[in-house]
Amino acid sequence: MSYATALLATHANMLGTLDHLVTKAEGHEKGEALLQARLAEDMFPLATQIRFTVTQVIVALDRLGNLGIESLDESEITTFAEAHARIAAARDMVANTDPATWPASGDMVEFTLPNGMAFAMQAHEYCRDWAAPQFYFHLMAAYAILRAEGVALGKIDYVGYMMRYMKQPAPSA
Repeated sequence: MSYATALLATHANMLGTLDHLVTKAEGHEKGEALLQARLAEDMFPLATQIRFTVTQVIVALDRLGNLGIESLDESEITTFAEAHARIAAARDMVANTDPATWPASGDMVEFTLPNGMAFAMQAHEYCRDWAAPQFYFHLMAAYAILRAEGVALGKIDYVGYMMRYMKQPAPSA
């Protein structure tokens, strides 16, 4: 499996997880006030964690797939419906990305963060060491905020996509 195929599958699975988490949040008594909840005062609220999770996918697709995205929607998410829409748009981008168009594993990827920090690494290193960890950091922050706010979530809510691999139990004799 190529690094591109692996990252695309990860993004597809976990964007589904994020969408599921938002659906669970919608049913909570705190409603859309949850979007402003945060784990700690110096951390971003749930709405921003969702936005950052989606943005990590789009930026990775742009950097590796040369999509030519000129600007991202950096506006804050204010409703669960907006969150679902952004997640759906990212899922569509992932589904319509051809991993064959990505650079070879050893090709260099260079980028500069808004704070001026610049990085250069091979494409597979970018996926392993930057794109996937950044994506998971914000996804887990969203999950943790929802758990801390009392949304009924468990491990199955995080890895629900695994159910497609579950074997039927053997009949007892």
